[in-house]
Amino acid sequence: MTIELTLPDGKKNKYDSEITGYDIALSISEGLANSAIAVEVNNKLLDLKRPITESGTFKIITKKDAKGLEIMRHSTAHILAEAVISLFPYAKPTIGPVVEEGFYYDFGHEPFTQEDLKKIEDKMKEIIKENKGFERIEVTKKEALEMFNDNQYKQEMIKDIADDGQVITVYKQGKFADLCRGPHIPNAGKIKAVKLMKLAGAYWRADAKNDQLQRIYGISFFDKKELNAHLYLLEEAEKRDHKKLGKQFDLFSLHEEGQGFPFFHPKGMVIFNELLTYWRETHTDAEYTEIKTPMMLNKKLWEISGHWENYKENMYVLNIDEQEFAIKPMNCPGGMIYYKNTLHSYRELPMRVGEIGLVHRHELSGALSGLFRVRCFHQDDAHIFMTQDQIKDEIIGVIKLVDKMYSTFGLTFSLELSTKPEKAIGNDDLWDKATEGLKGALETAGYDFKINEGDGAFYGPKIDIHIKDALGRSWQCGTIQLDMALPERFNLTYEGEDGKKHQPVMIHRVIYGSIERFFGILIEHFAGKFPLWLSPVQVRVLPIADRHLDYAKEVRQQLKDAGLRAEVDSKTESIPKKVREAQLDYINYILVVGDKEAENKTVNVRTRDNVVHGEKKVDDLILELLDEAETRKL
Repeated sequence: MTIELTLPDGKKNKYDSEITGYDIALSISEGLANSAIAVEVNNKLLDLKRPITESGTFKIITKKDAKGLEIMRHSTAHILAEAVISLFPYAKPTIGPVVEEGFYYDFGHEPFTQEDLKKIEDKMKEIIKENKGFERIEVTKKEALEMFNDNQYKQEMIKDIADDGQVITVYKQGKFADLCRGPHIPNAGKIKAVKLMKLAGAYWRADAKNDQLQRIYGISFFDKKELNAHLYLLEEAEKRDHKKLGKQFDLFSLHEEGQGFPFFHPKGMVIFNELLTYWRETHTDAEYTEIKTPMMLNKKLWEISGHWENYKENMYVLNIDEQEFAIKPMNCPGGMIYYKNTLHSYRELPMRVGEIGLVHRHELSGALSGLFRVRCFHQDDAHIFMTQDQIKDEIIGVIKLVDKMYSTFGLTFSLELSTKPEKAIGNDDLWDKATEGLKGALETAGYDFKINEGDGAFYGPKIDIHIKDALGRSWQCGTIQLDMALPERFNLTYEGEDGKKHQPVMIHRVIYGSIERFFGILIEHFAGKFPLWLSPVQVRVLPIADRHLDYAKEVRQQLKDAGLRAEVDSKTESIPKKVREAQLDYINYILVVGDKEAENKTVNVRTRDNVVHGEKKVDDLILELLDEAETRKL
């Protein structure tokens, strides 16, 4: 019996049944076989040395593939479990998945210490050096229960399997065995670098009623250089932590009295308002109008929108005059009411309506994180009402606006098309039309994108926009959602060219996303060193002696009159100390004034990066700074 496999280049090859992926890789080249981690047959991942028994598409997964890295890290999680069991025989392994930043494994055990973590990491390195292979074994439910009879957590997982006849897979390396679907790397020696990162507590099955387990986080790579680069990135990220810098530069604060509800300080408000000003400028240029809708609306509205059924657990609900109201988690339903307030003609479309709306969402306290995950935030929403034949142009227009705004901050982005989730409103036909509309716009505009199946909003498919910061980290901020369901639910109409009523199509879109979250990202992206237009204090004037204080104040007033944010350092400190302090405060321009400057009506200019620009006329400097700020130079 033979099977036919279609390779990624379209070439079809016939092989003897039960040939392995390793055999195929070796037949192509020895280098490919050495680099191979697993194979993908008909989109299903298989161990490299597992026999292939069916025809279909075939791909070799190597060290260079993201899936190869995931497989290797999952195998490292198994090695972590083996190391823990060898050092702490009474520990009970539970689950050990791959996560965005590596992997973790949860154990039933008393809390581990940092000293334990070092011992476990050393033991893992010993196991890796032994270069053992991973063996896949198929067992019955009864056999699995017997195999893990000393581990109540594994027993519970096995008992949850309804079908007694279902084949259960177990992977063994040496004497250690674990329940696992696989696949795994061929042998432990493929792991070239491993580091255990931290300890944490976690409830079994994420339920506070269950046992508290001990979670160990780790990271692994195919190359030691990659681990070193990762650790450097973490060190840089720690330096840029927006919570630390927010406190250091007095931008915002977080308090027990309002968990998830940030307080913005005067300097933080400068940046916040500059972000709003820029948003309004770009949106006015792109022919958007701005509205403001109420923060709290009646339950009936949320029932029509579908939020009451699909999103109520995240909403803050209260009673007024014996009626239920909800604080808005999204601006969309208010935008629907605004549209319905008047009759519309096809001549008005597309109609672009923006709103900086304060929304509230109930997030679990454990999920809160600085400005990145809060319970109240401002969304830079916009809703575009249009005809079906305007979809492509409007989607392309939004992406161009996204490109313009993100590039102002030095941010690049990638696009992801998310399709219908399990929990959704609207029929399949509407979803198909909406999804094809987004896909067609992306293809027409020539943008690269990837498909993210089942991750759309409950009311429509969406394009998620992932920005990349100065450290190369990815953040999901902007989103473009095409919605044919809400216009139908709210019975939105416009009068067509034929004089009849038609239903508009609608785009929901945000660019900043959450302004609070975007603010936090910018703090880390710029490491607190904001470009001139965003800096809370753009200029600091340093008088050399007390007799120069009046002239320093005169210079500051000239700067303020020109619209620049300036202050005077009047402390009785030495100039080198004042300069150093200004540089540590990341002040963009530091102006030193003494006898000579007061006489010549000049200032001696240096920047926060310690570049001395020398003596300049105040009027000339103001023109330079205004140009830098108004053009929003980086």
